[in-house]
Amino acid sequence: MRHGWRELSGLLLPVACAGCGRPRTDLCPVCATALHAGPARPVRPAPRPPGLPVVYAAAPYGNAVRAVLLAHKERGALGLAGALGRALAGGVRAVAGRPDGPGPLLLVPVPSARSATAARGHDPVRRIAAAAARDLRRGGLPAQVAPLLRQRRAVADQAGLRAPQRRANLSGALGVTAGGRALLRQRSSGQGPLHHRRVILVDDLLTTGSTLAEAARALREAAGGVREPSAREVCRAAVVAASPSAFEINRN
Repeated sequence: MRHGWRELSGLLLPVACAGCGRPRTDLCPVCATALHAGPARPVRPAPRPPGLPVVYAAAPYGNAVRAVLLAHKERGALGLAGALGRALAGGVRAVAGRPDGPGPLLLVPVPSARSATAARGHDPVRRIAAAAARDLRRGGLPAQVAPLLRQRRAVADQAGLRAPQRRANLSGALGVTAGGRALLRQRSSGQGPLHHRRVILVDDLLTTGSTLAEAARALREAAGGVREPSAREVCRAAVVAASPSAFEINRN
């Protein structure tokens, strides 16, 4: 019955692959392979912004992957969250390794500006993070989304900004919620096992790395300051996609 309804709805409301435009499918096998073809790999932009944690990405940002991310983010193709979440989960598994200690793996999404979330009608990174957490739990790895970060001030549109301009634009822009600060300080002070293998920053895209570096700074600060050994490696990061050059740099 469900299959028949999908067929009928496809006739009444035709869909096309978000990656290539192939008709009658949200995501064709070829474009799905671009997202999930191989294991996530370490990536590093050049120049590397100060404070950028270790980052793993599932796929290079280009062609079909770019189109799928934009369709989900800007055009409200919410059905793509599952496929994007599976890709992100691969990055989380790679960067987390085999985390020890009790408690779930915490996926901390990089927050969107409130105005952007309102305009889109959803928070794309948080939605993808939720799908990734479900995929990880199905695979036997306890995981949950932990929205610890918040926007402290407005920032300019990042499009067209060079790496130094992005860093300046984002400097001090993110903070940690009151509940998040209490959690990080409690755990980093030795009262629990929360460390860089259990706190994973997640985002949909890495270009210059400035956003993830600022998010990591906020988490480290909340965990007790970068001078504390327990706070230096509070987190690692995973993204769905990264600029192709970031893959090439880490390969050499």
